[in-house]
Amino acid sequence: MGKMRIGVIGCGNISDIYLKNLTTVFDSTEVLSVSDMNMERARASAAKYGVPKAQTVEELLANPDIDIVLNLTIPGSHFDICERALLAGKHVYVEKPLSATVGEAKKLVSLANEKGLSIGCAPDTFLGGGVQTCLNILDSGEIGEPVAATAFFGHRGPERFHPDPGFLYKEGAGPMLDIGPYFLTALVSALGPAKTVCGMTHSAFERKMVCCICA
Repeated sequence: MGKMRIGVIGCGNISDIYLKNLTTVFDSTEVLSVSDMNMERARASAAKYGVPKAQTVEELLANPDIDIVLNLTIPGSHFDICERALLAGKHVYVEKPLSATVGEAKKLVSLANEKGLSIGCAPDTFLGGGVQTCLNILDSGEIGEPVAATAFFGHRGPERFHPDPGFLYKEGAGPMLDIGPYFLTALVSALGPAKTVCGMTHSAFERKMVCCICA
């Protein structure tokens, strides 16, 4: 089997770890092209990681050598880019969430099935050592049959770690869709598919002043 040939759309903050791993860690992957609405940023990423081409989105999607599109755009653009990639005959892996709404997500899955293509979504953290160790313990029967599980996470806000966090306060992001998937993925991996899902959110402040200090 040959290498999986990848086109990356979105060269923002999260792209560095993806491009680093795809170009240095895995022998089975080859990044052929990168794209960003800021072409200077795309060209910089291509130069940094030795990617042959920096292309517009249209050029990348029309590239016949690309097998799969890695969608690293902001959440509000996930549906549009994923849909266009599927219509172009490309497999898709997208950063979380799959889309901003359930209806859009279902449409993408339906389109992928219709085209005979695969679509996947972050996070892949359930493949890491921590969750895999838990799964092995559960599978061994060491703690008996689990009947319930809880998960908690907290931090001081994305402005503490992200250089440009504005999009994380808009539709398709926030704690529910940006943080929740990590734990839902782990729990579904451990306990099986969910029959029903509900969610509740609350904003403590109608308006929040965010100050970012960039070095």
